[in-house]
Amino acid sequence: MMNPILQLLKAIIRPCILLAAGAAIFSGCAPYLNQPMQPTQARLGAESALFRQLRELPEPQEKMVAAVYKFRDQTGQYKPSEVGASWSTAVTQGATSILQRSLEASGWFTTIEREGLSNLLNERKIIRSSRQAYNKQQGGEVESALPPLLFAGVLLEGGIISYDANVLTGGAGARYFGTGGSAQYRQDRVTVYLRAISTSTGRILKTVYTSRTILSQKVDVGVFRFVSFQRLLEAETGFTHNEPAELAVREAIEKAVHSLVVEGVLDGLWNLKHSEEMNAPAIAMYQQEAIDNEQTDYLGRRFNQFQRSRLRVGANVGTFRYAGDYPDPLFQPAGGLHLGMQASSWLTVGVEASQGNLAGEGGYRQPVQWLGAFTEWRWFPQTRFTPLMQLGGGWISDEAQPLSTGHGLITAGVGAEYQINSRMSLNAQLRHHHVLSDALDQIQQGKYNDFFWSASVGVNIYFGKQLR
Repeated sequence: MMNPILQLLKAIIRPCILLAAGAAIFSGCAPYLNQPMQPTQARLGAESALFRQLRELPEPQEKMVAAVYKFRDQTGQYKPSEVGASWSTAVTQGATSILQRSLEASGWFTTIEREGLSNLLNERKIIRSSRQAYNKQQGGEVESALPPLLFAGVLLEGGIISYDANVLTGGAGARYFGTGGSAQYRQDRVTVYLRAISTSTGRILKTVYTSRTILSQKVDVGVFRFVSFQRLLEAETGFTHNEPAELAVREAIEKAVHSLVVEGVLDGLWNLKHSEEMNAPAIAMYQQEAIDNEQTDYLGRRFNQFQRSRLRVGANVGTFRYAGDYPDPLFQPAGGLHLGMQASSWLTVGVEASQGNLAGEGGYRQPVQWLGAFTEWRWFPQTRFTPLMQLGGGWISDEAQPLSTGHGLITAGVGAEYQINSRMSLNAQLRHHHVLSDALDQIQQGKYNDFFWSASVGVNIYFGKQLR
């Protein structure tokens, strides 16, 4: 007879695997519905939502003449490669052109050529010499002087400061009897700094910093199994999506220009054409974004949003499943209370008490109670949902015996916690309780000690001073 726990796990896992495989197969069909079947003609470059935000900025009182000599790639990074060294740079080397286009699109700057200044000066020399030669040939007086070059009131400096590969990686997969699929993802990050400098004084007027993630995804699904005697079915499909690094750099630069303009307006460095537009949606949205950004980490998670207090009490209900010397164990109701103290945002220590029944179909039934201590680790303490790992120990006895005459116990388990707010959370746990004796059920036989499993759901209430 198969163990009931194995039956339960099989009943749960098998549908999950089939669903995952089905989802992977469905995803695998996606590229074939949209794959390019023939070469395409040249088209205008795709625009981002940030580019539209640049175009929607309020009008300036007067455009600033801005010069960009070189907006460099300062990362020193080469493109990540899994098969060997790659001498291709991770980000574009043409960021100056991207910045100049973003400045023009904002409507706040008159950009002047400085990256190719030597070429411009040489061309002006050619024009002057050609005019002088023409004057000599014609024997007349023709104006040979050229109008003066514009000079910049604002100099823009900075560059692409960093490119961090594999900031976040992960994936999932499932395979059942040779059929299954998997999905993987990788997230890189590019960072841009931009500063505005007054050419008359050399003062740095404003410095802004923006970043953008670059997402890569891979999905594949395959079948490898014998469908009949000497008949093997083998099939696979999949697709990979790599977000262009140039697109990420462009959006980061566009965001930097947008931030430079708005922050300059807020600081009084430059003025709006219509002062009443100080409350324009573009500026109001940026101010709110800046407030939110101060409470957000590099992965987009809010700081202290789900910060817990120092102390907590909790209650749970669930079930015990005995595993000892009696056959055919049963699931029995159980419940418990605990008191915990947050040693840090990721570590909790505390004491707990539980009571329930251990039983088997052969007539065995024993009410038990146990008291112990535990330690609990949170994997992602700053998020609303976090997995847990717990380790502890204590004493267990039946109702007819005091705990002092009971048996030692070691517990280990996993679970998850969902934070509703800073004062309340829900949790679920699955734990293994190993008794340091084979006499818990009053029978000593075999070479293994008695043990039991517990599964529970509960609520935690936090009170006291919050952790910082």
